[in-house]
Amino acid sequence: MSRSSGIPRRASVPAPAKINLDLRVLGKRADGYHELRTIFQTISLRDTLEIAFTPGRATGIDLRDDLGIPDNLVTRAARLAMEAMRASGRVEMRLIKRIPMGAGLGGGSSDAAAVLLALPALAGRPLTLEALAELAATLGSDVPFFLLGGTAVGIGRGTELFPLPDTPAQLALLLAPGLHVDTARAYAELSPGLTTESQQNKIFSFQSHTWSSIAGGPGAPTAFVGRNDFEAVVFARHGRLAVLKRGLIRAGASLAMMTGSGSALYGLFSRREEVSRALRWAASPSGLRGEEKAFRVSLIGRARYRSMWNRALAEHTIPGTWPPQSRYTR
Repeated sequence: MSRSSGIPRRASVPAPAKINLDLRVLGKRADGYHELRTIFQTISLRDTLEIAFTPGRATGIDLRDDLGIPDNLVTRAARLAMEAMRASGRVEMRLIKRIPMGAGLGGGSSDAAAVLLALPALAGRPLTLEALAELAATLGSDVPFFLLGGTAVGIGRGTELFPLPDTPAQLALLLAPGLHVDTARAYAELSPGLTTESQQNKIFSFQSHTWSSIAGGPGAPTAFVGRNDFEAVVFARHGRLAVLKRGLIRAGASLAMMTGSGSALYGLFSRREEVSRALRWAASPSGLRGEEKAFRVSLIGRARYRSMWNRALAEHTIPGTWPPQSRYTR
C-alpha cells in the first residue's frame, strides 16, 4: 500500500441493479460484439460501495470484499479514473454485495460505475459525462447505463443510450435461481437464427414497443409485452427458468421475463398485495427451492436514482449537478 498524506474524504454510495424490460439481439457486428436493442431499468436492489480518497504524492488502490476476484471491475474503474483525472493519492474501498452475481442484473457494472461517479467528487478532479462514458464503455457494455440510471434505450453494444421518461415506482418480484448461464454460449446458440429478415422484424417490433412504453402513461412498462431473445435458448438448456417464469405469471405478474442473458427473472405487479401473494407462492412447496431466492423490489426512475446519489455525496458535492460536481475543485 502506498503512503499518502492528508485527511480522507469518505462516502458510502449506492450501486443499484438493473433489469431489461426488453432485449433483442439483431446479429454479430464487425467488432465481434452483437448489435442489441434493449430497454434498461434500474431497480431498488443494490450493492453498497464505501469509498475513501486521501490526497497524496503516490497512488495506491485497495479493495475489501468477499469475492476474491483479482483485478475486478471496481479496482479497474478506480485505476482508470485516477489516470484520467491525473490524480494521485490513496483509494480505499469496501464493497458490500447484495446483487446476485452472474444473473444478468449488472451488479459488477453498477459497482464500477459507482467508482467512476464517486471518485472524481472525492478527489476534486472533475470528469465530464462524455469522459466518464468513454471510461465506462471500456469496462463493459452495461457500465455506461449506470452513469444515467432510470429507464433508457440501449442500442449498438448497449452503450449508445437514449433516456425514456421516468417510470412510476412500480413493484416487482425478482427471482435469483442461483445458476450460472454461460453468456458466450447463449450468444453462440442464438446466432444461427439471426437472419436479415428477423433483424428488420425485431427493429420494427422494438420500435413499436418503445413508443408504446412512452405513450402508456402510469404503469407504462406493463403497457406492452416485453421480450427477451435469450429466453428461447437459455430456457431450452435450463428448463427450471421456464417453470419459474410460468410461476410468476400464475402469481399475477402483468409482465414476467428473464433479464439479460439470465439467470434472474422478474415479474411486475400493480399492487403490494399482488407482490405479497407472489411471495407466498415463492415460499410454498410449488415455488422456490434450494438456493433460489426472491427479492421484493421496485423500479427506480432517473430522478430517484440521482436523488440517492445526491444524498450519498451531499458532503462533497454541489447540489443539483450531474454527474456529481465536487466542492473541492480548484
